[in-house]
Amino acid sequence: MWEAGKPWDIVELDLDEPKAGEVLIKFTASGLCHSDDHVRSGDMPSRYPIVGGHEGAGVIEAVGDGVYDIAPGDHVVCSFLPTCGKCRWCSTGHQNLCDLGAMLLDGCLPDGTFRFHSGEQDLGGMCMLGTFSERSVVSRNSVVKIDDDIPLQKAALVGCGVPTGWGSIVYSAETRPGDTVVIFGIGGIGINAVQGARHAGARAVIAVDPVEFKRDKALEFGATHAFATADEAIQAAYELTLGVGADAAIVTVGVVGTEVVQKAFDATRKAGTIVLVGLGNMMENTIQLNGDILTLYQKTVKGSLFGASNPMHDIKNILSLYKAGQYKLDELVTRTYSLDDINAGYEDMLAGVNLRGVIVYD
Repeated sequence: MWEAGKPWDIVELDLDEPKAGEVLIKFTASGLCHSDDHVRSGDMPSRYPIVGGHEGAGVIEAVGDGVYDIAPGDHVVCSFLPTCGKCRWCSTGHQNLCDLGAMLLDGCLPDGTFRFHSGEQDLGGMCMLGTFSERSVVSRNSVVKIDDDIPLQKAALVGCGVPTGWGSIVYSAETRPGDTVVIFGIGGIGINAVQGARHAGARAVIAVDPVEFKRDKALEFGATHAFATADEAIQAAYELTLGVGADAAIVTVGVVGTEVVQKAFDATRKAGTIVLVGLGNMMENTIQLNGDILTLYQKTVKGSLFGASNPMHDIKNILSLYKAGQYKLDELVTRTYSLDDINAGYEDMLAGVNLRGVIVYD
């Protein structure tokens, strides 16, 4: 991505060898996540030019000095959030808030330098990764070793969308057995919020999406109800709870604005929780709520990064559920693409015809 507002460009780049604390990965697959389209559209200001992609899995080809627990040939998933293990957040169990995340949109490695080059020009990698390149050099802090028998095309999704959606319900909303939840937006994150709600034991899981295909998929993945409009979902939430309202509302739409946040706020009960997961234009305020209602009804509005998950634990945890037949990953991949078809893949995402599109490398 050379600049905002332009299509993805397929080019040849130079790639440095891994330095100390780094690894060279040959990616097998990369998910097409909406966050990369926020970079393309300019909603998420970044350092351009940048190599896109932050949801990938592959095989280690080389390691730098000091990397002792990962070796060439190992299968890994990249976490879009690096974890240093030393900062205040990592050391207190909030690895998703690691201070290294400050450099995600610059695309540099932790030492402040770059590994992708085009002549004399440095290029960053989205979330310090750049999984839209068949090979990348990344920090050891960004990779999680996984079992060799897990299909890498499916494992790639667990680097971002899967734990983000799942954790938004399980961790951020603290959903309990018998709860009623409303999920606004059934894309790559929302569909996993549906799975999280099912795992947490929610009695009613209400999915909201204008696209019939996504509503049908939500029901397949565990939703109990699916509606095209927010107003229908809100009405159902109150009817199912005898007028009380939903325990939690999760906002996972592709572009978050004030209207959907208000609808999520309206759907919840006293002391209910509204969890914002999706992103919008970073230069605009997207929360405009009545403070008196917030106070008098004692509601909570919170953000959720990576679903408040711990990358080093939850990536493996969800893959263990998948191996046990308790988590749907295969069914998440609607269509695969070659790298040359990346722009078509994003057109399909914006048209709502995919739960998740995946780039597969030869």
